Amino acid sequence: MASRAEELTLVGLCDVEIDSKRHTCSFLTNKVGGLPDWSPVTSRRSPRCGRCGAPLAHVLQVYCPLEASRYHRNLHVFACTGAECSGRSDCWKVLRSQCLEEEAAVGRTSSRPDPAQEAPPSATDWCDTADDWGVMEEEEEEGWGGGVKDRQVPEEAAAPETEAGEVDVSGQLQDLRLVDSQEEEEEEVPVLRAFFISVVDESDLCGEEDDDDLRHAQRLLREYERREGVVVGELEDGGGGGGGGGEEKYEKTRARHGDAVFSRFMKKISLCPQQILRYCRGGRPLFVSEPPAGVAATACGSCGGTRTFELQLMPALVSLLRRTDGGGGGEAELEFGTVLVYTCRNSCWTSGSAVEEFCSVQTDPDQQLFR
Repeated sequence: MASRAEELTLVGLCDVEIDSKRHTCSFLTNKVGGLPDWSPVTSRRSPRCGRCGAPLAHVLQVYCPLEASRYHRNLHVFACTGAECSGRSDCWKVLRSQCLEEEAAVGRTSSRPDPAQEAPPSATDWCDTADDWGVMEEEEEEGWGGGVKDRQVPEEAAAPETEAGEVDVSGQLQDLRLVDSQEEEEEEVPVLRAFFISVVDESDLCGEEDDDDLRHAQRLLREYERREGVVVGELEDGGGGGGGGGEEKYEKTRARHGDAVFSRFMKKISLCPQQILRYCRGGRPLFVSEPPAGVAATACGSCGGTRTFELQLMPALVSLLRRTDGGGGGEAELEFGTVLVYTCRNSCWTSGSAVEEFCSVQTDPDQQLFR
């Protein structure tokens, strides 16, 4: 999902569900849920909720390199699944990671196992060695997974037998502790069902909508208009008809939603109600309600520079966010109207460490429309 001209908006749609036995993911993959796939040179992070301290679930991964840049670039969106947290901005986190193309190539080569050894786990299973990053680098020098065996000393060895035996036991205890710690982390972090994201140019949607999709969009609009007693098209005209009736309808909508922002939101997404993501770096976000003052004025926490809008999560994504273990009674884990993501305009970067960006969560005044 490369960044392109500001006026161009890319739309993300849900594709097939990811099966770890059949599909392989990497940091180049656009996906919903699952576990984050970090670039080979990025330190893994498990962010926690700013309100309750619980580990955050991975919601979205987007591969979004900038034009004419030598960097691979990713955005990872995380959220707290706590009932009191999902609608709060401080319970969401966005991490941006980058790496040079050469670094990624070297990282993939150095982590490739010896052909005689077992195949590496898929990128979606990186958690199998989540606590072993430093250890893995040392073991890889001696062969994939063969380090412990090679260090063992035969029983027939001479005087150094006791020393070597002690080293071996310590290594085994250390390995055991790492595995236990990893299992505890896996139990704590909620994992959401994973889906691939397909990306299309919004301008191409007009000619691709089939009759069923158009009828669905029209049905949503008619339902909204009946409930609110207002015609979306009239609101968009800004009262151009000059009649008092239009002003009265506007006031009714304003009393319900604050202003006509929600109506513009509905009309814009009616072309493709299934969209789960909108991407337009440097463009204008699509608000579901009136945004608070200065929402985009926050400075980058890393370099102090300005931030710019980059992407937003859409209401259709909500129904996909269900846990893989069936927790929560199979219900969606998160509720929101839209989640707006703003990133450093300079895309500043310090090698190896993900940069936290800014997101703003807006609740949906009519969430039931997207169920």
